[in-house]
Amino acid sequence: MNKIQICIDVILVAAIVALFVIIFNGKSAPKETAVTPVAVENGGMPVAYINLDSILLGYTFALEAQDKLMTRQENARLELNQKARTLQNEMADFQRKLENNAFLSRERAESEQQRIMKKQQDLENREAQLTQEILQENQELQAQLADTILSYLRQLNADGRYQMIFSNNAKDNILVSVDGYDITAEVVEALNNRYTPKKK
Repeated sequence: MNKIQICIDVILVAAIVALFVIIFNGKSAPKETAVTPVAVENGGMPVAYINLDSILLGYTFALEAQDKLMTRQENARLELNQKARTLQNEMADFQRKLENNAFLSRERAESEQQRIMKKQQDLENREAQLTQEILQENQELQAQLADTILSYLRQLNADGRYQMIFSNNAKDNILVSVDGYDITAEVVEALNNRYTPKKK
């Protein structure tokens, strides 16, 4: 049971980390329309940047995707924990009967042992299946989120106002800059204005 909980916890953490990694490494995000860019003629550079962590915390789709994934992981953990608890009870009951010679025959004891072993294998298979399903769903959500952000940034920069749009995360890449280069707030606002939640 502890092994199952640890695996699910690791998947949850890996999914959230992967969400950030795919967006940060896979897509150089960056810019927005309502911002006043630093003018090139005033010595500024035709570049901008976005803070991806801020976008993930402010973009409704990203928040909904994360919530959906966490709910899926919680449901998987609950299912596995319940099945593991039932299996542990059956194993303890089998051990008690074995120690007290409660089985009428050796064949009956072996049959019960085989049944429990099969149930344990089924639980491990179900854990692997749920893990794979969650990882797949996470990859699909990450790809959709990254594609949405990149698509908007390409549209935003269709006029070529920026030669580069950088991505930043918790000041990992851009330590200091003037305000005109940071277009995060405008990008979040534009993404949220364009986003239409799916009806459940």
